[in-house]
Amino acid sequence: MKREILALSGGVGGAKLALGLADELRPGELTIVANTGDDFEHLGLSISPDLDTVMYTLAGIGNAEQGWGLAGESWATMDALGRYGAETWFRLGDRDIATHLVRSQRLRAGESLSQVTRRLCRALGVAHTLLPMSDDPVRTMVQTEAGELPFQDYFVRRRCEPRVAGFRFDGIDVARPHPQLLESLRSPTLGATVICPSNPFVSVAPMLRLPGVEAALRASAAPVIAVSPIIAGAAVKGPAAKMMQELNLPQTAEAVAAHYGELIDGFVIDDADVAQAPAIRALGIKVLVVPTLMRNRQDKVGLARRVLAFARALREEEEAPCMP
Repeated sequence: MKREILALSGGVGGAKLALGLADELRPGELTIVANTGDDFEHLGLSISPDLDTVMYTLAGIGNAEQGWGLAGESWATMDALGRYGAETWFRLGDRDIATHLVRSQRLRAGESLSQVTRRLCRALGVAHTLLPMSDDPVRTMVQTEAGELPFQDYFVRRRCEPRVAGFRFDGIDVARPHPQLLESLRSPTLGATVICPSNPFVSVAPMLRLPGVEAALRASAAPVIAVSPIIAGAAVKGPAAKMMQELNLPQTAEAVAAHYGELIDGFVIDDADVAQAPAIRALGIKVLVVPTLMRNRQDKVGLARRVLAFARALREEEEAPCMP
């Protein structure tokens, strides 16, 4: 039986593992669902940062060094906007702007975000299925000492400087998960759900909080595996570790595993955190200890292979007949 893999991804770290999985799996065997809680409207354009990061990465045109945007980008439009006194705190490259122009135009014409995403992926030659978590707007709000801030205001304009106290996902209660997300979770051919190494509070949480998603994950017969975004007490990219500190949580892989708790069956941690494996297993979670830092394409594919093998092992363990 052909087994399908469902990957839940935020931006940079999630996109790296998504690329590794795409290299290992054929189109039709992998569905990637991206967080859209980071989406916002800027300069009259509809921006989907996580969706675009995954899309550009899969298309082989992303800026691998910075993790977002396009390789070989130019900035003439931003320079001109600066001369006009317009807002330039969120940098959009010239070719990246074309993506947002098409998305904004098609959304105004009545297409859904998933229809637009499919159109863009097709144009860029992305063969694997990439979906927004929802076609309905959800906006991540960060509760800070400076008040409640839209995510991009906190993340980019203020460079994650305000101290974090919590999060709110505006629109989450009425947003509908993408139908294919729930269909995948209920499919008898699902081999595993992989929660990519993305920020658990602002990248993964919006997807899990969509009505029906967490319940479908719990009811799924396929194992749920999360990959830790924390290595040796630090986040590879982004503010996850800083957020954990400000929320009075240990900055450890173990704390991330505890955060997901009974929702996951397996947890992947880096070799540097091997000492935390027994405590994670004590939570009732299976642990895989492997190198998880993805510096290059080989690292991405290597981690994807290990995650897929871990998923097979968990399935076989679950399906094995009980001994008398």
